[in-house]
Amino acid sequence: MATLEYPHKDSIPSPGEIVELAEGVNWLRMPMPGRLDHINLWLLRDGNGWTVVDTGMKIEDIIRWWEVIFEKHLEGKPITRVIVTHLHNDHSGLAGFLTNRWGAELWMSRADFFMCKVMASDRPSDVPDDAIRFYRRAGFTQKQLDEYGARFGRFGGGSWPLPAGYRRVVDEEQLEIGGREWRVAIGRGHAPEHVCLHCPELKVMIGGDQVLPRITPNVSVQPYEPRANPLADWLASCAQLRERLPDDLLVLPAHQDIYHGLHLRLTELIEFHENALSQLYDTCREPKRAVDVFSALFKSKVGPQDHTYFAATGESIAHLHYAERRGDLVCEEDDEGVAWYRQS
Repeated sequence: MATLEYPHKDSIPSPGEIVELAEGVNWLRMPMPGRLDHINLWLLRDGNGWTVVDTGMKIEDIIRWWEVIFEKHLEGKPITRVIVTHLHNDHSGLAGFLTNRWGAELWMSRADFFMCKVMASDRPSDVPDDAIRFYRRAGFTQKQLDEYGARFGRFGGGSWPLPAGYRRVVDEEQLEIGGREWRVAIGRGHAPEHVCLHCPELKVMIGGDQVLPRITPNVSVQPYEPRANPLADWLASCAQLRERLPDDLLVLPAHQDIYHGLHLRLTELIEFHENALSQLYDTCREPKRAVDVFSALFKSKVGPQDHTYFAATGESIAHLHYAERRGDLVCEEDDEGVAWYRQS
């Protein structure tokens, strides 16, 4: 049975240190709160300067570690470009800090740049009524709705303000970094337009959250687009990346270990969700709400007090929407505005 290979599992850099993986491609790891506890970042030699790919969250410890990197590893050269793979603030949170600190240019996809701006502008007092209706429809209790209201607006707290302008990155674009060609492949589903970077010469791919080795990235419906079908985008992206990219790449993911086995991992991701959809269908013999189907989709139990409860709800809705659009399930709302899904 084929398995992923992890050639650098014994050379993980400590915060403030770097490990060169290929000529001019350096690996950094920064701490972050939560179950994953780290993010992998990339420092690319780029002529008379450096390109940074992803940044870490706006946390004082991470800013201090960046200052160590500046002092120890930049060789007196400036950071001239910051590329952010997607909007989530463990990837984008210090983009504003780095671009401001170095006068560097920010490169992002258009959808993720503007979505990041919008989400960072939300304030705790701005809880929208339609977002409350969204979570009530999913099956939240009043206590859970109150908790959502208390959590609202936190995204901006983990993000340094982005610059007013940016350089748009588009699918199939060819970037020159350090005298080499890096090709852009856009993935969708986890984020609106997730940037992956592939260097054919070095046989390296910076994958962000799009192709993680041992966990499946969250694919969620959010209140700002309540009828979205992101799982369709995700599955299509996995298939397209498998078709477009060669299988002999060293994949540099944002979390966990660097690996070989891109096509295998993309196939595993597709099969994981197809299996989850099959279990979801069986679960919905009797009508179910989004909060009732976690056991069909997730290996570990998710309870109302778990920090993953909101993400699990969004991902459950994504699977329910996909199954509904495919004609496997039908949705009916009760008098309280709660959505119930059952086999068609």
